[in-house]
Amino acid sequence: MELIKKSGITRNRRKPHGPAKNISSAIKKNLSPRMLKILRLCGALADQKGLKAYAVGGFARDILLNVSSFDVDIVLERECLVFAKALADKLGGSLVVYKRFGTATVVMDWCPKAKRGPVNRKERFKIDIATARVESYEHPAALPKVVFSSIKQDLHRRDFTINAMAVSLNKGSFGRLIDFFNGQRDLRQKKVRVLHDLSFIEDPTRIFRAVRFEQRYNFKIEPHTEELIKTAVRLDMFGRTQKQRLRNELILILSEPEPVKALTRMHELHELRFIHPRLRLTKGMLRLFGDIGECCRWYESSFLKKRPIDRWLIFFFAMVDGLDLAQVKALCEKFVFTKGDEKRIISCKGKADKVIRALKAKRELAPSRIYRHLEPLAYEVILFILAKAKSERVRMRVSLFLAKYNGVKPSISGKDLKGLGIAPGPRYGKILDRVLYEKLDGRLLNKQDEMRLARQLSGKA
Repeated sequence: MELIKKSGITRNRRKPHGPAKNISSAIKKNLSPRMLKILRLCGALADQKGLKAYAVGGFARDILLNVSSFDVDIVLERECLVFAKALADKLGGSLVVYKRFGTATVVMDWCPKAKRGPVNRKERFKIDIATARVESYEHPAALPKVVFSSIKQDLHRRDFTINAMAVSLNKGSFGRLIDFFNGQRDLRQKKVRVLHDLSFIEDPTRIFRAVRFEQRYNFKIEPHTEELIKTAVRLDMFGRTQKQRLRNELILILSEPEPVKALTRMHELHELRFIHPRLRLTKGMLRLFGDIGECCRWYESSFLKKRPIDRWLIFFFAMVDGLDLAQVKALCEKFVFTKGDEKRIISCKGKADKVIRALKAKRELAPSRIYRHLEPLAYEVILFILAKAKSERVRMRVSLFLAKYNGVKPSISGKDLKGLGIAPGPRYGKILDRVLYEKLDGRLLNKQDEMRLARQLSGKA
């Protein structure tokens, strides 16, 4: 811990405060009946097994802010795995157990008739369950060692006071708010405050989270916490953190409704250089972020049913737009992006500008030509092109692809080609592609026209 000694940082010995009010009325107001029923079931199961159960972290924070919360983390004093199995059985969900850490996750289908369910009801709903614990760090930025403990100690290990509250779920005390560290006060005063002075040394990813919560709720990182952030940045704590964890925090920031606010704040705190030393928050990037937000809203209002998009990825394209292809590939490798994300990031960097130039051509472009430029690209790359292109011609052609050309298919299939006596093989793909292009260009009006062209292409006419 020599680094901590040199930094001059010490643990905050501020005495915690006691429990506060009951917020069951606010819970009823902000949760769907389905969610409320699940929480009461958790309390009933805990009572049956002689356990104390609490909803912790973001749940209490969001309820106090009158935000509908679907972030359900349950902590129990004493071993939680038997409880988790019973809950999974009751809900008809699947159970994932992490026995070493004393945690489990119950995953279930969301009730499609719920009036206020998760944003995307097709997604599965999960409840994370843990045994109350404390964490110790062998050295700065290390992964913690876990020791089971009480709810008070469990809350003290968390990142910020506004996330260090709990709500009792047991029947006799349902809705009672546990607030040892004045989280309510900081919510009222709109402040993001760490629980102790070593917080960012022990876990530097909390720096990203501080910015995310500050900008999401229009709060302010309180002065002492901001000084601790600057000290951790000066000590290069990000350099000691697993890059995958930084990647995950960056994705969460870019997934916020207005990520540009958080990125601007990260720029002020000199945090962007830990993603890449050449990253700069320029006026051009800020304009591009605004255009991306506009394009995403347009897409989501018109085409979301066709395919949901990863909005964060489009903003990431903008972040790395000033880097060259080799630097982008190195960045993907450094932060261990998933294969799917890496493929889209590199595709965007390698192809976006080329496609913009091709679509900018003044000559008339047939629908099939527009289709061939855009169809191989991920939707996120297409929307980035739409946002980045300054040419109205490019934007019109991308919009036409999304609204009209995309999803068009030949009426005929391989079965029809086989019926013409064409032997299966690569020719099928070539014939069907040609039929599709002619159909897009308006030269084939029905299945009979398509069959006639297929015969000509196959020499069977």
